[in-house]
Amino acid sequence: MIIRGLTGARRLKVRVAVIGAGIGGLTSAALLAARGAEVTVFEKEDWVGGKARRVEVDGAAIDGGPTVFTYRAVFDEVFAACNARLEDHVEVTRAEVLARHAWDDKGTLDLFADPDASADAVGAFAGPEAARGYRAFTAEAQRIFEVLEDPFLRGEKASTPLPMMWRIGPWKLGDMLAMRPFDRMWSALGSHFKDPRLQQLFGRYATYCGSSPFNAPATLMLIAHVEAKGVWLIEGGIHALAKAIAGLAEGQGARVRTGAPVTEILAVNGRTSGVRLASGEVIAADIVICNGDPSALATGRFGEAARHAVPAIPRTKRSLSALVWYAHTRTKGFDLTHHNVFFSRDYAREFREIASGATPSEPTVYVCAIDRGASLADPAPPPGARERLQIIVNAPADGDVHAYSPEEREQCTQAMMATLRRCGLQLEDPLPHRLMTPQDWEGLFPATGGALYGRASHGWAASFQRQGPKTRLPGLYCTGGATHPAAGVPMAALSGQLAARVIARDLASTRISPRAAIPGGMSTRSATTGSTG
Repeated sequence: MIIRGLTGARRLKVRVAVIGAGIGGLTSAALLAARGAEVTVFEKEDWVGGKARRVEVDGAAIDGGPTVFTYRAVFDEVFAACNARLEDHVEVTRAEVLARHAWDDKGTLDLFADPDASADAVGAFAGPEAARGYRAFTAEAQRIFEVLEDPFLRGEKASTPLPMMWRIGPWKLGDMLAMRPFDRMWSALGSHFKDPRLQQLFGRYATYCGSSPFNAPATLMLIAHVEAKGVWLIEGGIHALAKAIAGLAEGQGARVRTGAPVTEILAVNGRTSGVRLASGEVIAADIVICNGDPSALATGRFGEAARHAVPAIPRTKRSLSALVWYAHTRTKGFDLTHHNVFFSRDYAREFREIASGATPSEPTVYVCAIDRGASLADPAPPPGARERLQIIVNAPADGDVHAYSPEEREQCTQAMMATLRRCGLQLEDPLPHRLMTPQDWEGLFPATGGALYGRASHGWAASFQRQGPKTRLPGLYCTGGATHPAAGVPMAALSGQLAARVIARDLASTRISPRAAIPGGMSTRSATTGSTG
């Protein structure tokens, strides 16, 4: 497998500092190190993976952050570019059951890796017409994905649709119309599904990139195809994947420093020259990659030199945040699989409440049952044993303006558990757990309000307004789930690929000045050999 613009090209003799050890930053670090660049990743936390981390509750280590691993080909490409194989670094198992969905007394529905099994399940759940609608929907989702994969998902960032349309081919009018950018997702789903439960189920895919199905374009139906192409389970969760990519980067000569927060991006003569750590240490670098929400740059969290490098994201354009419970609890009453969704009775009200700045009074709840597989044959935990759960409810990105009191946190917990009880799942009460609110996410990812996906994908133009790899400050680049092409684990990796490709191309056309000392710092050694401070 070949990553365009990176394989077989000349060696890169530059120093690269990567701010943040999320999936995007680690991917770009590995690929650039494989090309000979001197790369150091600086991570403020004690772990790699960004949102993909592990949290201890009741003596159990619970997988945090993203839980769904799809679009595996992207990661196979990254490892192949470093002369490695994904399966040699993490234990990966393909899921037979994609997810289990529940609506109180209105039944449950499993979707499967086998598309025919999914169609049969939909038919048994909602009738033959629903099965036909499902097949038509999956065909449309596949076409949208195939139209957009190369020119958009894997392509260069464009500020308007015109460059992407040119990549598709202006003569392919049918393909352009097939993307349905001007149709809202909820309405488009209504043309396939008369059963509101199915409209709700497939509308939920908009939340994968932090958006409302009532405001997102129908283009996002492609997410359903990405999932239908395959869901894999990784032993140790996405955090294990992040550690594997960090190891991959280190194997190529990169250095990963945790507990090393960057406080300032430095510039000389209008170009990046390095970074300053909280310790005061200064690291010289020709290239700086910010693997974080662009809002952190725009609000001056990394100093004045980078403040105007990217536009700010208006608060009204933020994606969803989330209430996330890490729980270690006994369960009963519902046969969980690995991925489970318990729907609210009024989806429109749920998103109206979030849009108004409130947490949902009756939320839809996602439960990742970490200790369960995703096969019908996988055994459940022994009766009476506690199991590890990650539980997610959508919430407004208000963590920078709203403090969640203990009473409100308990109210949110009880609302979540009420949805689960209504659908047949009972957890221990009181629940052994740790809760992350938008306020807590803002603490981990400043200047976001707790928005977990960058800019919301609302309206036809939103995808073109996401930050691309290049910024207004020469030598400063962006990567991660808040940048082009979209949010999510595979998209963050694609952003890392794109950043590495654009940097390599820019270096081929720009001569980097000879290395020089940076005034005012403690260290001017290369990013690879700088002291740990």
